[in-house]
Amino acid sequence: MRHKTFAAAALLAAGTLTLTACGSGDTSKPVSVVSEDAGSQQAATVLDKPFEKPDLVLTDTQGKKYDFREETAGKPTLIYFGYTHCPDVCPLTMNNIAVAKKQLPKSEQDELRVVFVTTDPERDTASALGKWLKGIDPQFVGLTGDFATIQAGARTLGISIEPPHKDKNGKVVSTHGTQVVAFSPKTDGGYLLYGEDATVDDYTKDLPKIVKGEKP
Repeated sequence: MRHKTFAAAALLAAGTLTLTACGSGDTSKPVSVVSEDAGSQQAATVLDKPFEKPDLVLTDTQGKKYDFREETAGKPTLIYFGYTHCPDVCPLTMNNIAVAKKQLPKSEQDELRVVFVTTDPERDTASALGKWLKGIDPQFVGLTGDFATIQAGARTLGISIEPPHKDKNGKVVSTHGTQVVAFSPKTDGGYLLYGEDATVDDYTKDLPKIVKGEKP
């Protein structure tokens, strides 16, 4: 097993996470890529100094205030920043997690928190998020709110988000980091990082350990 082990602070300082303009044709805008051992098959990047949970207080799909730290305290949690109009990476990532989650025992499915934070809050209203996530997994939490708040929260996890903009074809796209961060129920630290290449099999293999706060 390869362990890609990095300090969260080092990732933040180096700006190591990758930006992707979902569906824009320009599928990769690297800031800087985390170095990896060639040929390794381990999906998770293990952080030796985990991220703290971001101080995010946003609005859920019911229009109610959702304090991310408070609501997920002591719970195995995955967080992803994306948007509902994304035609590729965002729905694929969320569907991969949803399929893998269904392989868990019911009690562990109920324990797991999967939080999707929009990077396009102007279009992703609470209602729009709710409809989109219902088609993926009704238990998933969708959050929207002020863009600056979302951007700042993502930055504390080393994930960059740019304001939505029109591409050369006039289509509104959101350029954002595509990492999934997993938080331990034991420490509430974000100790695992998954890139957009993580598969259903990767999540299926790792989720039972994430639920227990273990390293995959």
